[in-house]
Amino acid sequence: MFTGLVEAVGVVTDAAPSPAGRRLVIDPRRWDRSPRAGDSVSVSGVCLTLLEPRSDGSLAFDVVGETLAKTTLGSLAPGGHVNLEGSLRAGDELGGHFVQGHVDGVGRITRVQTEEQDWRLTIEPPDWMMDLVVPKGSITVEGVSLTIASVEGGHFEIALIPTTLERTTLATLREGDACNLEGDILAKTVAHLLARRAERDAAGR
Repeated sequence: MFTGLVEAVGVVTDAAPSPAGRRLVIDPRRWDRSPRAGDSVSVSGVCLTLLEPRSDGSLAFDVVGETLAKTTLGSLAPGGHVNLEGSLRAGDELGGHFVQGHVDGVGRITRVQTEEQDWRLTIEPPDWMMDLVVPKGSITVEGVSLTIASVEGGHFEIALIPTTLERTTLATLREGDACNLEGDILAKTVAHLLARRAERDAAGR
C-alpha cells in the first residue's frame, strides 16, 4: 500500500530481457529511504518487489510480462526517469490517498497547459475507466496522488502545483505520452458493486 506521495525520482540504468520478463535497474539518486530485498516499491505507480540491493546503491526489479503489457514500464530505457515511493508503514502519515500500485490502465496525454500559475494536463483514459473518474475525486497518475480538476466527455483534467512539478516526472509529460493510471479504491469498489447489481437485475435475480 502507498499514498501517492513521490519520495524520489530515479533514473533507469538498465532495462534488459530476463527469464521473468525484463530486469529493471534504477539509480534512486538522492532517495533517503533504504529499501531491503523483498520490499515493495512503487515505480511510476507500479508495485514491484525489490531484488537484493546492489553494492552501488542501485535497485533491481524483475518485471513480468503481464506488467509489461499493461503499464508503461515496458517502454522504459536507460536514461528514463521514474517516480519512486516506498510502501506505507504502520504509523506513517497518510498525506495522499490509499494507492495499491495496481495500475488499472494506460492513459494518453491529450493536452498540456504550461502557464506559470496554471499548469494542467488533460488525460484520455481507457473508455471503461471513465466510470472511476469523479470530479474532485482522487486518481493516481504515474504513481502521483492527484485530485481530478474536471471531467468532460472521455477526458479528465488535473492541475499541478509547483511542488509536484519539481518533485515528480509529471513536468516532462508531453502531448501523446502514455501514463499509468490507478483509480481510487473507493470508486473502484462502488463501480464493481453497481456493475454486479446491474448483472443480477438483467438476469432477473
